[in-house]
Amino acid sequence: MLRRTGAGAGTLGLAAVLADGGMLAPGRASAAAVSPLAPKKPHFEPRAKRLIYLHMNGGPSHIDTFDYKPALEKYDGQRPPQAELKTLAETGDLMKSPFKFRQWGESGHWVSELFPHTACCIDDICVIKSMVTDVPEHAAGLLLMNLGTIQPNRPSLGAWLGYGLGTENQNLPSYLVLCPNGESRPGANLWGNSFLPGIHAGCYVDSFNLDARQALQDIENRYLSRADQRRQLELLSRMNQLHLERMEHDAALEARIQSLELAFRMQSEVPDAFDLSKETQATRDMYGIGEKSIRIEHEKRPFGGFAEGCLLARRLSERGVRMVQLSFAPDIPWDDHFDIMNHQPKARDCDQAIAALLKDLKQRGLLEETLVMWGGEFGRTPVCELRKASTAGRDHNHYGFTVWLAGGGVRAGMSYGATDELGFQAVENRVHVHDLHATILHLMGIDHERLTYRHSGRDFRLTDVYGNVVRDILA
Repeated sequence: MLRRTGAGAGTLGLAAVLADGGMLAPGRASAAAVSPLAPKKPHFEPRAKRLIYLHMNGGPSHIDTFDYKPALEKYDGQRPPQAELKTLAETGDLMKSPFKFRQWGESGHWVSELFPHTACCIDDICVIKSMVTDVPEHAAGLLLMNLGTIQPNRPSLGAWLGYGLGTENQNLPSYLVLCPNGESRPGANLWGNSFLPGIHAGCYVDSFNLDARQALQDIENRYLSRADQRRQLELLSRMNQLHLERMEHDAALEARIQSLELAFRMQSEVPDAFDLSKETQATRDMYGIGEKSIRIEHEKRPFGGFAEGCLLARRLSERGVRMVQLSFAPDIPWDDHFDIMNHQPKARDCDQAIAALLKDLKQRGLLEETLVMWGGEFGRTPVCELRKASTAGRDHNHYGFTVWLAGGGVRAGMSYGATDELGFQAVENRVHVHDLHATILHLMGIDHERLTYRHSGRDFRLTDVYGNVVRDILA
């Protein structure tokens, strides 16, 4: 009783260590144990082996990108009854899109001038125009898109995938989170493991001005040889394992043991995986790497690094990483309340790289088994937002917005669902975030109702008690 009681303080201390650095670290519990990230058999034959999530945090406007609404131009300046929906701020009259749309590809899908490069790949994309979510607020919306709940107390999508499927490369984490210039809101909760074992938490990397050897800090020992490190690690692992057996169960200590083991293995893999100089100049040019970072006047920091992140996502995926999440960081840059024209430089900063990623995956034969997802936490209103400084921006709209999927078993060149003629609400084939998660898991070979983890007396799952696979978009 005394031993167990006294263990609490140590556990808290180790939890603090993990919060600070241990989440680098999927690995194995002991030398004799099977790695908890070893590849696991899915419930059924998967269509996708890995996921790349292009995370447009801040809420890009669906009606200014991929959901063309000619009626907005017809009724510009009017205030229809549909505009009385409750959103975050006070809104005014209808505002037509300042961006021109045209049809692209054999599918003839309408795409705005914001994304001309991505539009060239539209025949490889499935555009879901009928997404809905629960609240028009950033933190809650971002949590729902990543955790399946608006509270920061559940595991992330990437953590669930690592728990359910393991990963193909035992020398890299199963879940890597790339955020150029700094974290996206609300930070590490978006890629955390919560009650799942700690090795399944996402590993955060700032991909702006990236030094390949410093991509992940504190994994290289400058003072000991690899052989000496191995001997030291084996001794430490034996001591930790003996302590763990006395403790009977300590999730924080288990995660720490695993993190040390993987950190040792990552020393040789990480510098190579993150070294973009090994790519040809033609490849780097295709992604637009090396172009001057775009600075937006009202932003505190320049954007940049997204192109490098897209190329890294391809390099990490082909090395077997289960999920790569690339945020358009920092914070919530697509949140254009004051002027929707600020979408323009942001789209210019990522459009070429997104298209290059799709083309690169396709020409390497990886797109068929790699699911790529693009989208934010909600869309934006067809009416302008009333602000003292401007009436040229748009408010949050959670009643209907757009995400798109490519590769990994989805139907290419397809448009699914619809919002009303003005873009206020999803009215045809509504897709909730829980449905999207259920569909992603299905494409990865997982039955979302069977992927569970018992915690606090009940079985939890990513989709909670909701979610239906959107079978109409499956190839």
